[in-house]
Amino acid sequence: MAEYIRLYRIIDFNFSDGYVIPFKAYPPRPEHCLQFMPKDPETIQYPDSGVFISPKKVLFMGPHTTIIHRYPGKKTLGVQVIFQPGAICQITQISSDELTNKYMDAEELFGNCTRLVNEQLFHSSNYPEMICIVERFLSALIKRRKQHKHPVDEIGKMMTFEHENFSLDKFLKAACLSHRQLDRKFKERIGLVPKQFLQMSRFDKAFRMKNRFPQKDWLSIALHCGYYDYQHLVKDYKEFTGYTPTQFFVIDNQAPERAFGDAEV
Repeated sequence: MAEYIRLYRIIDFNFSDGYVIPFKAYPPRPEHCLQFMPKDPETIQYPDSGVFISPKKVLFMGPHTTIIHRYPGKKTLGVQVIFQPGAICQITQISSDELTNKYMDAEELFGNCTRLVNEQLFHSSNYPEMICIVERFLSALIKRRKQHKHPVDEIGKMMTFEHENFSLDKFLKAACLSHRQLDRKFKERIGLVPKQFLQMSRFDKAFRMKNRFPQKDWLSIALHCGYYDYQHLVKDYKEFTGYTPTQFFVIDNQAPERAFGDAEV
């Protein structure tokens, strides 16, 4: 499964009656995400436009280049599947640039079988059982995949796990493609151009590192994640969230998981 699935996330919150649940300021991240919500579904808002999207039991999100606000229910159970770069294109044969900045009903991509999976998750009794249910569904999807792997998919994986050198040059060499060819194929299979994907991957690492090590100063985080200096990090934060790193860290400290002493790392 690891060739197609990068990781799973399970979000399980039960808020008491009368508790005012804060929204989750969901920063941009370079991933395709399938999310099952067998209990109370969430509402989504795009703060830039003010548009609200009605709750969906099973949803699919493409890579987002802008912040969104997620409003969870009182009993929130979310089982997320994060796909490897290029995997959605292989499975669905849909050009990934059509899914960028999209939040949609998963039935549009995978059919009404997603509803059955969601019902099974509702009746499951523990997390390992939930993963087994989801993997049976994913295994069937992968067996019916409509495209073979492309070298660009592997480049996307390499970028995801990059920790130091965020230069595009070495990836161009590995792909044996010109800048224009790589841009076109990358956008088709992964949803973003390579430069933007690398930029977002670096930002995502900085965001999670600060959550994991809140005592670390921003300059140390910036240098560790491949930024030239603190101002370089500030530029990305403002582009992706509209806030400085410090301002967004304060907002993230009001997220729902913080009520339980947790942070998204």
